[in-house]
Amino acid sequence: MIRMLLRVLGHEYARPVRRTVALMTATALVEGLSYALLVPVLRALFGSAPQDAWPWLIAFGGAVSVYAVLRHVSDRSGFHTGSTLLRGTYHRLGDHLARLPIGWYDAGRLGEVSVLAGRGVLQAMSVIAHLLAPFISACVTPLTIVAVMLAFNWQMGLTALAAVPILAAIQIRTGRSTAAADAERHGRDHEATGRVVEYLQAQPVLRAGGRTVERFRALDDSLREVRRASRRSALKALPGVVGLALAVQTVFTVVLALGACLALGGSVGAAEVLAILVLAARCADPLLSLSDIGGRLRGARYELARLDTVLRTEPLPEPAEPVQPVRHDLEFESVTFRHGDRTVIGGTSLSVPEGQRLAVVGPSGAGKSTLLHLLARFYDVDAGAVRVGGVDVRAIDTEVLMAQFAIVFQDVYLFDGTIEENVRLGRPDADEAEVRAAATAARLDEVIERLPAGWATNVGEGGARLSGGERQRVSIARALLKNAPVVLLDEVTSALDPVNEAAVHEGIEHLMAGRTVVMVAHRMRTVRRADRVVFLADGRIVEDGSHDALLRLGGRYADFCNASLAPAGSE
Repeated sequence: MIRMLLRVLGHEYARPVRRTVALMTATALVEGLSYALLVPVLRALFGSAPQDAWPWLIAFGGAVSVYAVLRHVSDRSGFHTGSTLLRGTYHRLGDHLARLPIGWYDAGRLGEVSVLAGRGVLQAMSVIAHLLAPFISACVTPLTIVAVMLAFNWQMGLTALAAVPILAAIQIRTGRSTAAADAERHGRDHEATGRVVEYLQAQPVLRAGGRTVERFRALDDSLREVRRASRRSALKALPGVVGLALAVQTVFTVVLALGACLALGGSVGAAEVLAILVLAARCADPLLSLSDIGGRLRGARYELARLDTVLRTEPLPEPAEPVQPVRHDLEFESVTFRHGDRTVIGGTSLSVPEGQRLAVVGPSGAGKSTLLHLLARFYDVDAGAVRVGGVDVRAIDTEVLMAQFAIVFQDVYLFDGTIEENVRLGRPDADEAEVRAAATAARLDEVIERLPAGWATNVGEGGARLSGGERQRVSIARALLKNAPVVLLDEVTSALDPVNEAAVHEGIEHLMAGRTVVMVAHRMRTVRRADRVVFLADGRIVEDGSHDALLRLGGRYADFCNASLAPAGSE
């Protein structure tokens, strides 16, 4: 498990982990060896000169003091190393997630990662701080005590030693028998977490349908499965728990009986028998705790394996020798992109000269948004090449590539903070005048003026305290502040009311001025502002030209306009 932990975190953490393990092992050894002093102490106390026990009592007290100091140091090292590993894990996981392709984040994956980043990481990293010390103590201290028993009486020592392979076999068998049940329970836990989130997100729909008094069947079924899986997991672990307790108690009883026989036969003194029985009893407690510790370790190992799987997922490769584009024209050359078994973009070629505005139009599912994602290298193409300024996006450093784009999506996500903090995400080092100018150009200043807290207004998680149009204005202000040479727009006005749509259109005009623009659009007001229009169907460009030329052509684009854009013609 330590090997997997270091693989997950990186070997730069190997030294503090090994130091902590060494300290915990030394602590367990000293604890076991200190009990060896009980034999001469009890021998002196039960002998003819009890006062002779004082030197041994002092030695025993000294050993206990050394153990206490080592325990303090090892526990501190465990907590310090654990917190360091936790911080390092979050940093590494966050950096890795930021480099994974957007296509990796499907709906199920988001719930999985959210659970893993919260409870999963904490459980996995709790090994060093909370589980490793008791586990090492439960293994090393009894073995040390058995070695002490062998030194004082080989018969009783061998009897205790015979229990080691039996207990090890029980633990191994328990781990194997519960592995499948534990994996099922963890899977059901994650599914139930997703259902709870779904239930909360579905409240508007449930209430609109008058179903607030009904039970949410999907959630109920998921929780029932969690209960069944937990029950199966407990039943699978029960034989191991009972078997471990039975084996420990049996060995202790055999040692007790053997000690009584040896004492009655005169082979050993009463003091030695009593001391060895005290040592045997001291072995029992940590051994009995192995069931609980083992279960928690298996849970931590499962989370660690899931974390390892995520971190082993290959991110988009970075170029060994990145190239800096100097122009801002865009090009798709025979691009093919597949998502699963479906070809989303098939052999498409397209060029956008610097400073030109291109509108991408087509039916739902045609691959319009995918073109924008390929430009920003949210995915890598399966065939062909996507170029910015004549340079393949795969040859451009990710930070340099993203600096070329100002992106405004239809669904705007704002972080839980103030309006100003969300706008400054576009360019954190911008001065106040630049931030205010961007807000004015996006007509965000109108929103700020009517909010009591103004710029300091907290937008809530996801921007929940602002309307859709207000969030879109923040997004445009953020893009304006970034001042990137290429603008990507993805149906930014599709769900806005007329007032906000007019304001957003004005902001977009400021954003597009003098820049290379690719916009996914379906409203005539937006499409008419493009220098050129391409009609996309089934991942292929079927028509290409100006808006007026394509209308005169009377083809797919004209039919699409007549069917879906005619009601918006007055715009």
